[in-house]
Amino acid sequence: MRTILFVCTGNTCRSPMAEAMLRDLAGRAGKAVEVRSAGLGAVDGYPVSPNAAETLRRRKLPVPGPSRALSADQIAWADLILTMTSSHKQAIVRRHPDAADKTYTLKEFALRDGALAADLEEAERLYSEWQIRRALGQNLSEEERRRLEELERRLPDFDIADPFGGPLSFYEKSADEIENAVLRLLDKLEDAEHRKPD
Repeated sequence: MRTILFVCTGNTCRSPMAEAMLRDLAGRAGKAVEVRSAGLGAVDGYPVSPNAAETLRRRKLPVPGPSRALSADQIAWADLILTMTSSHKQAIVRRHPDAADKTYTLKEFALRDGALAADLEEAERLYSEWQIRRALGQNLSEEERRRLEELERRLPDFDIADPFGGPLSFYEKSADEIENAVLRLLDKLEDAEHRKPD
C-alpha cells in the first residue's frame, strides 16, 4: 500500500482538498493508497477553511479532519510526499534531507516524464551547484547561468496558488488544478503498479 502525504502551509486549504480528492478517486479506482495531509506552518486542530470545505462539498467529497503540523513521524510514515509549492518542497528537504528522494511538488510529480524530467534534473543539479558555490563566495560560469535561465523559462510552474482568504472562485480554481494533478498522479501510481515484478 502506498502512503502519500500532501503538504501545504496551514493544512486548511490545498493539502486537505488534495487529501480528500485522492482518497475518493483511489477508492473508486480500487487503489490501495493511504492518504494524509499536514502543514509546514500549521497548528494542530484548526478546521478546514469554510471555502475549502464548501468546494469539497460541491464536489460531493467528505471534508477531512482538523489541521496537523508536519512532523518527523509523518515524514517517516510517507513513501511519497507531495507539496503544493516548490518552496514547501525546499523547506521539507532542508529540514529532512533524508526525505529528498521522496519529496516533490504535486504538479512536478504528476507531470514528470521524458524530456521534462531530464530538464528538471539538470535545473536541480545546476541550482544545487549554484547554492554550494555561493556559500563559498563563488558563482556559476556565464554558460551555466545562461543554461539555468533557459531551463527555468522552459519548465512549467509547479506551484498551486494559495487561495486562503480569497473568494470561493479562488478555491474552485485551486481545486481544479489539484484535481487535474491528482488524476495524473493516479495514472502514474497505476503505471508503477503494473511495472512491479511479480
